[in-house]
Amino acid sequence: MTATAVSVPRSVVLDGSVELGKDLLGGKAWGIVRMRRAGLPVPPAFALPVPECAHYHQAGRCLDDGAWAAVREGMAELERATGKRFGDPSAPLLVSVRSGAAVSMPGMMDTVLDLGITDEVERALAAATGDPDFARDTHARFCAQFGRIVLGADIDPAAPAASAAQVRAAVEEDCGDTVPGDPWEQLRRAICAVFESWGSRRAVAYRKHWGISDLGGTAVTVQAMVFGNLGENSGTGVLFTRDPLTGAPEPYGEWLPGGQGEDVVSGTHAVLSLADLARDLPDVHQQLVDVGRRLEAEHGDLQDVEFTVEQGRLYLLQTRAAKRSPAAAVRTAVELVEEGVITPTMALGRVTPEQVASVLRPCLAPGATDDAELLASGEPACPGVAGGIAVSDPDEADALAAEGQDVVLVRPTTSPEDVAGMIAARAVVTELGGATSHAAVVTRALGRPSVVGVGPDTVAAWLGREVTVDASSGRVYAGRLRTEEVAVDSDPHLVQLLAWARDTAPVTVTTGDTAADVVDLDAAGVGLDPERPPADDELDAALAGAVAARGAVLNTATGAAAALRAGVTTVVALPSQPELVLLMRFLAAPRTDD
Repeated sequence: MTATAVSVPRSVVLDGSVELGKDLLGGKAWGIVRMRRAGLPVPPAFALPVPECAHYHQAGRCLDDGAWAAVREGMAELERATGKRFGDPSAPLLVSVRSGAAVSMPGMMDTVLDLGITDEVERALAAATGDPDFARDTHARFCAQFGRIVLGADIDPAAPAASAAQVRAAVEEDCGDTVPGDPWEQLRRAICAVFESWGSRRAVAYRKHWGISDLGGTAVTVQAMVFGNLGENSGTGVLFTRDPLTGAPEPYGEWLPGGQGEDVVSGTHAVLSLADLARDLPDVHQQLVDVGRRLEAEHGDLQDVEFTVEQGRLYLLQTRAAKRSPAAAVRTAVELVEEGVITPTMALGRVTPEQVASVLRPCLAPGATDDAELLASGEPACPGVAGGIAVSDPDEADALAAEGQDVVLVRPTTSPEDVAGMIAARAVVTELGGATSHAAVVTRALGRPSVVGVGPDTVAAWLGREVTVDASSGRVYAGRLRTEEVAVDSDPHLVQLLAWARDTAPVTVTTGDTAADVVDLDAAGVGLDPERPPADDELDAALAGAVAARGAVLNTATGAAAALRAGVTTVVALPSQPELVLLMRFLAAPRTDD
C-alpha cells in the first residue's frame, strides 16, 4: 500500500465547504458533505481521509502523532458543533466510527457505534433522559460491538436486558481482553480496527471479485451519534429512492422502531416496511420521501439512504448509489433517461455486461412448479432462478464451487465473513433478515438470486439436497426444476437498451457467417481453456488484420479489448452469446482512441 501524492489535511470536518472528492474522502464522507451542503439534517462529522490508511500501515499499523492530533482536532469540532463533550458525563458526546472507501463495499469493513460511553456516562444518560433502559441498552450494545469488531471476541448476542458489565465479562472470558473504560482509548482502537478491516479476508475477497484495487485503503468517518433506541417515536431504517429489486420508481425500504442501524443491516431483527413508518410517523415519512427525491435528483441515480429518527426528528446518516438487482439496473438506467436525468450514453455505462447476462438467464418454465415440493417462502432480495446443492458453510460452498459443482448457500443470516461463499454460490437463502439486510445488499451487488426471511430453523433440513431458488417469487423448491430461455424482446427496457447499444457500440454483432474472412478464435484454440486465459500478445497475433471475428473469448473484457485493438468491426455471435451482452461487453472495453 502506498500513500497518494496529493496533499490533503489529516482530518477533514465534513461541512458544505469541503472541496475534496470521493477518491480522498471516501464514499461515506463524500455523501455526508453533499447532504450537509444541501442543508439536510445530518449529524456533524469529520473524516480521516483515504491516505491516512496508508499512513497507518506505514507507521507500523498504529496512529502516529500527526494522525492522533488530527483526531483530537476533529473531535474538538464535533464538540463545538453539538455543545457536548467527549467523555464528560455532564454533557456526553457519543460517536460512531465507520469505514468508507472510495468504491462502495457494503458491509465489508467495520463500524462501531455508541463509542464514548462509560459507566459514568451511562448513569448520566439515564438521569438526563429519564430512561435507564435506553442508557443500559446503549452501553451494552457498545460493549458487544466493540468486543466483536475491535477485540475479536466470539460472543453470543446479548440478552435484551443484559447489562454492560455482563457483556464486558463475556468478552473478557472469550478473548482475554477488556473493553476500555477510557473513551479516548475506545476511539483510538476503533479507528485502528477500521483501518485494519481494509485487509480483512472478506474485503479482499470482495475487491478481487469486482476487480477493485487493493491499493488506496479506506477513510474513517467519525460522526456524532443520534439514537433510534431512545424511547417512543425513535427508530432506524433504510430508504431506497426506487425499488432495488425491480427498479420500479417508488420509494422502498425498511423501518425498525427502537433500533440502531446495525440491527437492520445485520438481518437479525424483524423489520417493518416504510408503510408502517408512514402510519406511525406520517410527517417523518413525508420528509424522508421528499429528501429521497432531492438526493436522487442531485446524484442522478438510485440512492440508498440510511436514516435514524430520534424522538420524532429525522436524521440522515449516509447516502450512496444503491446496489440493485440486474433487472433493476436495466430499468433504472432506461427510465432515468426517459425522465431526462441522464443521457443514453450514461445509461449504457450504468449497466454491466454481467447484469444484462443475468437478466437474460433462464427462468422457470411454465408448469415447472405444479408438482414441485415447496420447501419455504420468504422475501425476494435479488430476483432470478438458480439451483444447486444446499450448503450452509461458506468455506464448503467455495470449495465445492471450485470443483465445478452448483451450490446454494443457506444460512440463518449472513455476515461480511461469508462473502467468499456468497460469491461462489449460485443462489443464497437466509432464515432471517429483510430486503435491506447484509445478505440482500450483497447478493444484489453480485447479481445472485436470493431469498431472505424464510423463517427460523428452516434450512438445516435441506443440507446436501438439490434445491431450486425462485428468487423472483421468494420461493425455494426441492430438486432442480425446468427452466426456459428469456428473450430480449420480453422486456421493453432491454429492447431500448439494445437500440442504444446498437447505435453506440464500436462493433456490429451478427448471428450468422455473413461477414467475409471471419477469424474463428475457437477453431484456432485461442481462449478455450478457462484455466489458461490467453495473453494479450496471443490474442493480438490471432486477430492481426481481422475485420470480423468469432469466439467465446470475445465475451470477456480481455477478448473485447484485443478485438478493438485489432480493428475488428463485426462480431459473429455464438449461440451462447446474446447480441446485447456482446455489445455491452464492447462498450465497456477500453478503446484505442480513449
